[in-house]
Amino acid sequence: MLTNSERSQLGKLAAHESWGRCTDRAGRTANARAALDQKFLDEASGDPVRAASLRKAHFARLALKSAVARRKARDLTATAVKAESELASLGDPDAA
Repeated sequence: MLTNSERSQLGKLAAHESWGRCTDRAGRTANARAALDQKFLDEASGDPVRAASLRKAHFARLALKSAVARRKARDLTATAVKAESELASLGDPDAA
């Protein structure tokens, strides 16, 4: 039985092999891109200008979520490093 980490690595390996064998990357994702464009157009009741704004808002929202996640990871890492340093100063043999 595989661990979660092993399953994740197996999935990554399969994805890299699949994309490595793909000769038309744009063609492979064309349907997905068209469906996303259609989703925004449907939300905008067929108005391409409003659809473009909805698309920009969608990607801006993704960028914001990404920035928040990066900041959170950076803050957690800094907290962990500080805690390890404090443990090391107290003589913890397991602290780095």
